[in-house]
Amino acid sequence: MPTSLKVLIVEDSRASVATVIDELERGGFEVSHAQVETAEELRAALASDDWNVVLANYSMPRISPPEALKVLRAAGRELPFIILSDISGEETAVAAIRAGAHDFLVKSRLSQLPAAIERALADIQARRDRDRLDADVQQTRKMEALGRLAGGVAHDFNNLLTAILGYGALVLEQVGRDTSTGRDVSQILASAQKASTLSRQLLAFSHNQVFTSVPLNLNTVIYDVEPRLRVLAGEAVTLAVRLEPALHWVLADTAQIEHALFNVIANARDAMPEGGVITIETRNSGTVEDGALVRPNALAGAYAVLSVHDTGTGMPPEIRARMFEPFFTTKEKGLGTGLGLAAVYGITRQLGGFIRVESEPGKGTTLQIFLPQTPRPSDAALPKSETPIIASGLGTVLLVEDDDGVRALVKTMLERYAYRVIDVASGEAALFFLESSPATPVDLLLSGIVLPGVQGPELASKASAARPSMKVLLISDDVDRLVGVAKAVGGDWPVIAKPFSAPALVARVQQLLGQQAV
Repeated sequence: MPTSLKVLIVEDSRASVATVIDELERGGFEVSHAQVETAEELRAALASDDWNVVLANYSMPRISPPEALKVLRAAGRELPFIILSDISGEETAVAAIRAGAHDFLVKSRLSQLPAAIERALADIQARRDRDRLDADVQQTRKMEALGRLAGGVAHDFNNLLTAILGYGALVLEQVGRDTSTGRDVSQILASAQKASTLSRQLLAFSHNQVFTSVPLNLNTVIYDVEPRLRVLAGEAVTLAVRLEPALHWVLADTAQIEHALFNVIANARDAMPEGGVITIETRNSGTVEDGALVRPNALAGAYAVLSVHDTGTGMPPEIRARMFEPFFTTKEKGLGTGLGLAAVYGITRQLGGFIRVESEPGKGTTLQIFLPQTPRPSDAALPKSETPIIASGLGTVLLVEDDDGVRALVKTMLERYAYRVIDVASGEAALFFLESSPATPVDLLLSGIVLPGVQGPELASKASAARPSMKVLLISDDVDRLVGVAKAVGGDWPVIAKPFSAPALVARVQQLLGQQAV
């Protein structure tokens, strides 16, 4: 079958143009063309249509090949530019290539023109693919740098929030919710909870948030959350759901998938102020089969794809390039934090997946989340729900935390539930205590991950070797640090994320110490 080709020919001879067209058609192309003879005509032709290739006569009375190239570049068009000449010779060809042409052909050898065009088109496409990949790599590096910054800010912020929420809850417990002071404290706690939500979104973006990944089916998550999504979308929006029955299982956290869905649906809804249709779809995919899944760090293999398409306003390229940056928003002041899609990006990266976005102004947006397949577990291996029962504690906890506020708060929380707490500010001090006080029983080591000197996972490994019966619980929001250090020391320790409440902390401690009814 002939290949369609739109050719713009810079030539003053109609006979030469006819010869070129005949040769291209013999070469298997279905040709549409335009002939121009001046810079003005070339400029107008470039603006009026999408061309595949530009052919230029080497000897033109009113425009030279270098001048034609300047017009082409000024128009912002990256097209194969091939010079045709009656004059042969190495010097002529070198001059043409130096001028910026993709190729140079003598008119007496026009039979080579179809092959030359195919080479030039392939070269242009390869260059575009390289540029696109380079842009993806640069964007990935940019997002990783922003993620490190966001994670650092959220880590310090969480220390403050832990103290505010913890002490606030203790005060509220003493004064009562129905008192004037209690109502004031409740307002403080409500504001702190909102700040905690922002902090979690920052941590999700930086893929440093603590959560438990288990094998799950995205269809199940969507079934469970669909009623709430319809409420979120609003009455003016139609929500359609199309799910692949044999969808691959993925290793993920249900709460994080729900969080990502809510953020994507909220953005889709906001892109359709007059109403429209949001389609949620799942399907199976593989990087090799799809071809379009070429992304930095994308591994070959099978993926489950969660796709959300809206019929909204769409996005121009400059907005699409920044849509996952934290605090970037196109909404009016006060209507958005710019952290929703940033959190979606971080969650997806932390789960080993990646995101693909297709959007054009007036044509809506499709956001696809690719998560790597994991083997489907047996029914016996699926997680069971647990309801903790809080009772008075009994035991000794060695608390290691370098932040004075967090350490004092956690000690107060545990002592309220009758635990004996020995608190120190560093891993070295904890190891010294364990070595120098062998007669003092310690039931649980409760340690921060990020510590001066000896880090939490390393401390846990050394302390467990000294006290094999002692349980370990690490406190942090810095998952990357945990993973890196834990791998170095060969440990795999349970983690509780900041900020946390006293009941949540005590429930976790009791569970580890076997004091919790399940």
